[in-house]
Amino acid sequence: MKAVIKRFRRFAEMLPKIQYIRPKIPRSSFIRLVTLLLILIVASTIRLLPLRWGAYLNEFDPYFHYYVAKNISDKGLAYLFSWHDYAGWYPHGRDMRYVSNLGLTVTAVAVHKILSILGISLASNANPLDPLLSDPLYNLCVIFPIIATALTCVAIYILGRDLGREAVGLLAALLLGLDLSHIGRTSLGWFDDETIGILSAILTLTFFNRAIDNERDLRSSVVYAALAGVSLGYLCMSWGAARYIVAIIALFSFVLLVIKRYSSRLLLSHIITFSVSFSIAAANPRTGIGFLFEATNLSVFGVLFLLLLAELNRRISATRRKIICSLAVIILAAAILGVLLGFVFIRLPWEKFLFTLIPSLRSASPLFQSVAEHKPSSWATFYYDFGFGIIFVPVGVFFATLSATNLSILIILYCLTSIYFASSMVRLIILASPAICLLWALALKRVLSPLILTLTEKLPQVGRRVKVRPIGKDLIAALLILMFIFFTLTYVFGTTFILGPRSTGPRTFSHADTPTTISGASLAVKPTSLVPDWIETLIWMRENLPPSPSKPGERGTVVASWWDYGYWITIIANKTTLADNGTINGTQIAQIGRMFMSNETEAIEILRRYNVTHVVVYVTFDTQGRDAPGYGGDNGKWRWMALIPGLNDNLFGNYTLGWDWVDYNKNYQVDSGEIVANMVGQNTVLYKLMNYGKEMTVYGYSTISLQHFRKAYFSQKEGSPKPAPGTSIVPLVCVYEVIYD
Repeated sequence: MKAVIKRFRRFAEMLPKIQYIRPKIPRSSFIRLVTLLLILIVASTIRLLPLRWGAYLNEFDPYFHYYVAKNISDKGLAYLFSWHDYAGWYPHGRDMRYVSNLGLTVTAVAVHKILSILGISLASNANPLDPLLSDPLYNLCVIFPIIATALTCVAIYILGRDLGREAVGLLAALLLGLDLSHIGRTSLGWFDDETIGILSAILTLTFFNRAIDNERDLRSSVVYAALAGVSLGYLCMSWGAARYIVAIIALFSFVLLVIKRYSSRLLLSHIITFSVSFSIAAANPRTGIGFLFEATNLSVFGVLFLLLLAELNRRISATRRKIICSLAVIILAAAILGVLLGFVFIRLPWEKFLFTLIPSLRSASPLFQSVAEHKPSSWATFYYDFGFGIIFVPVGVFFATLSATNLSILIILYCLTSIYFASSMVRLIILASPAICLLWALALKRVLSPLILTLTEKLPQVGRRVKVRPIGKDLIAALLILMFIFFTLTYVFGTTFILGPRSTGPRTFSHADTPTTISGASLAVKPTSLVPDWIETLIWMRENLPPSPSKPGERGTVVASWWDYGYWITIIANKTTLADNGTINGTQIAQIGRMFMSNETEAIEILRRYNVTHVVVYVTFDTQGRDAPGYGGDNGKWRWMALIPGLNDNLFGNYTLGWDWVDYNKNYQVDSGEIVANMVGQNTVLYKLMNYGKEMTVYGYSTISLQHFRKAYFSQKEGSPKPAPGTSIVPLVCVYEVIYD
């Protein structure tokens, strides 16, 4: 007993000394850490809002990425290099190593394997509607964007800290966490390239900027240049927009050369960064060695030769030797370029990159124009996305120009060029988001810091002879309140506050608080709860239709639908399709469009060529049976089905499919009796299949007679249309069996 008491006393004597053992964190560092943690929590919570509609992958492409990740996880990475998949683009199929980006899928598989080793399972049977929920990898793909968002906010905090110290870093992280365009591409279920694309782009810029810093020792520069190369190579494996970051770094090196900021460190960093990144890109099957010789990437080699000339000019003092060496480098560069051109090694990038760079070319491709995310952005789009923050971007450019550091020059180039590409294609607004958030944060810091400092200082006494007085504290307080109001209008009341009661609040939250595409039945309206039409249809197809052929020549289910739904049918319904969102075969998409816009006799011959057994169409209407073409159904997409195969869409109806508008009284308004039937449009397969399903749902019978198609499954019950919860729109998915002679 005495021994126990003695040990207890000894322990009690040690307690006061424990406080000296605990790690000491400065108060300022603790506050920064807590602030950053709160920012990460806010950013992640906002992106989790779609969870109330269910844990589903969003849009269409994420299902393809999950499909690739699942096969890599089950069969190994080596399987990808020999995998020719016939589940899509039947009967030709697709060589998966050339159509899938490895960066995203391999990352997800690696995280999944690590969690499995740690005994962490993400399997769930909470919703029996979706059989994929029982797969832990699927659930990881659903929440993966949230993980990537947290890492991206940390990355931009580090870059912002390099640009303007702690305040700029924290503000940039907060602004990116609340950024509407970034939320749209990183919310729950958005398992797509942008999730890690923006992260790796920010890391590349951060590491490259540190690599060219002459104040660092040579070893650190080499390490940072290698890290920049790894980040850029990872980006090349993950996202086609890597071409833009490649060009930005090359442009940045060229600008530094022009403004006489060349150093040997710049040449070394340029060589290491692109040697590492291009090696990774060349090893990636989708990009391959040809990626190095794309016209958009040749700027890297051009800038390299200029940097070599600058290094020769710096090292060689004799004028004659300088001229000789420079001519030798120029002749070598010209010879290499001549060989590349002569043997046609130089190639143009994919069409979508050319259409983004030169928007006037896109009119030649209706298929490209038919994709909503390929449309140009208006200035109103920038305002709705960034609110009053767009006002601070020029201010941020001004202060960045004043500081004129290497990093500020890089961010200015990044911002101005990314705004151009974001204007060209609305999808690329997310590419401009980091630059805009950084410059916005820099402007806020540089504008508010002096005001706050002046507000806290004691005003000096001024004599009678002094005519100029300092700015009063009242005015400074008013300016600070005005800044706070701007911020509040953007993130509390929303940028549409001017609409009054019709305002929907801040787009940051209203956009985040929307269901994933499949849980909202692909409707262009927000329901109050899950809309199961597409999910139930896909599950019915999975469980009731015969298995699909594993290769051409075998019997089995082959489904024809518009390409939007291809990934859903392939991955969720586990059935072979003719086309999907990869749009890798424009000719086959044109044939599908021609089939839908043909009469039954002509359409059946097209379907016979592909051994199609079932056709899927999607139509939206109200409870009275009136079409609602603007809500996501095929009744709003039919014009592209006509234009892509080169048909005149007005031949099928100048008002809508199957109906013409004849302006009898020439008043340019649709009046009673001016909508007349267009028999060419009403005789198309698409019109018949959509309206047969609609009439059966609304009335319980149909006036349309089908010769080569028979109802297999409708997502709505006959005679009792059920609109999506909280709306008046009825979504109807129809599966028809094809009847051959």
